Amino acid sequence: MNTFVRIVEAGSISAAADRMNTAKSVVSRRLKELEAHLGVELFHRTTRRLNLTDSGRTFYQQSVRILADILEAEHAISQSHGALQGSLKVAVPLSFGLMHLGPAITAFLQTHPNIEFDLDFSDRQVDLLAEGFDLAIRIADLPDSSLIARRLASIQFIMCASPAYLERMGRPQAPEELIKHHCLVYNLIGNTSHWNIYDAAGQLTKTRIIPYLKASSGEYLRDVAVEGLGIILLPGFIVYREIERGALIPVLTQYHYAQLTAYAIYPQTRHLSQRVRAFVDFLGKRFEEMPYWDVCLHNAGKIS
Repeated sequence: MNTFVRIVEAGSISAAADRMNTAKSVVSRRLKELEAHLGVELFHRTTRRLNLTDSGRTFYQQSVRILADILEAEHAISQSHGALQGSLKVAVPLSFGLMHLGPAITAFLQTHPNIEFDLDFSDRQVDLLAEGFDLAIRIADLPDSSLIARRLASIQFIMCASPAYLERMGRPQAPEELIKHHCLVYNLIGNTSHWNIYDAAGQLTKTRIIPYLKASSGEYLRDVAVEGLGIILLPGFIVYREIERGALIPVLTQYHYAQLTAYAIYPQTRHLSQRVRAFVDFLGKRFEEMPYWDVCLHNAGKIS
């Protein structure tokens, strides 16, 4: 299994043999024996390169995790004083990941420097098992599934605009006035022609808007809002710094908006590795102690 992983990562039998300081014939024989044992071909063979078959790709993802678990088991009974070791493949949402998980991972590595991270920064919903992820961070209302979810934090949305825009276009006093404003809309939501707004009694109103600009990046929308292009409705973790320094001002603060939850998601397995458990515990404690998204709600309450 280790030889197979080395072949995949090196790209060829010859390169793997060089890295392993082993004869090419030995590496080739091990691969043939593995394929015979499994009863499948793991590679499409060409004259220049080996390409994984679907079965090979699945077996590679599982092999990497199994070998990492073996390394962790060996390390746990060694003289390393319990230091964590091995790899963590993690899928994280783009904006939340860059702004908040990146610094969290840096802090985690200061305590556990032998962990190797493989990070996928993307807003797509990955298939943890099929793509070999150890865990994913998701911000959503989760459907029932075979995955285990641990709550990390609540995510509040807030509506805001720059002082220059509000001076030029006026400050909306009721949701229905948004139809007259330049609304900057995150276009990965299901419906870009309405914003969901809740009154003090929790009554939902699907407020019609006319998107002035649509984009798939929350940071981009935040930045153009700071430049005075329009009003945004985004998660607090994207806009809280700009609200703190006065570059954006919350509007319609007597209303409420979507509230989602950040979760750590991982598959149900017989054994949750020590490194996954330690990382999830670390994130839970960090985001409990450092509620970035509360800053904008606190500042919003100061706006008359």
